[in-house]
Amino acid sequence: MLVLDGGSKPPIQNPPDICHTDTLNFELCTLNFRPAVLVLNYPHIEKPAEQPARLQRLPRIRVAQIVMDYLAYGWSVEEICRQHPYIKPAEAYAAMGYYFDHQAEIDQEIAQEWKQTEVDAARAVRSPFYIRMKARGLL
Repeated sequence: MLVLDGGSKPPIQNPPDICHTDTLNFELCTLNFRPAVLVLNYPHIEKPAEQPARLQRLPRIRVAQIVMDYLAYGWSVEEICRQHPYIKPAEAYAAMGYYFDHQAEIDQEIAQEWKQTEVDAARAVRSPFYIRMKARGLL
C-alpha cells in the first residue's frame, strides 16, 4: 500500500511549453512530485498503538514469543510450527519478517519481559516443598 504525503507545493497541472524546447528552464519544468511515504503491511500481524505486535488470528500470541523460540533454541519456522501446531507457517514467517524489520523494538520487548520475569521470581514466595528440597540439596 502506498500512501502519499500532503506535500507543500501543488503539482504542476499544465507544464509550460518551454519544457519542450532545446533550452530548458528547470525551475518551470521540474515535476513537483509529492514525497511518498511507504506503509508496509505484514500479513497475519497486527500492531495496535502502544501495544506489542501480535498475530491477527491468535491475538494472545505476540511476535516476540515466536522470536524467543528462534533466538533461544535456534528453531526454524518449520520447527516452530511443529512445536506449536496452532501456528500456521504463514503466520510464523510473517512474525519473523516483522522481527527482522523491527529488530530493535522486538529485542527491547524481550529484554523488558526478561527483566520482569527476574523481578517476579525474586519476589515469589517459595512453597514449603521447595524450601525442604532446597535444604536437602536436591534443588
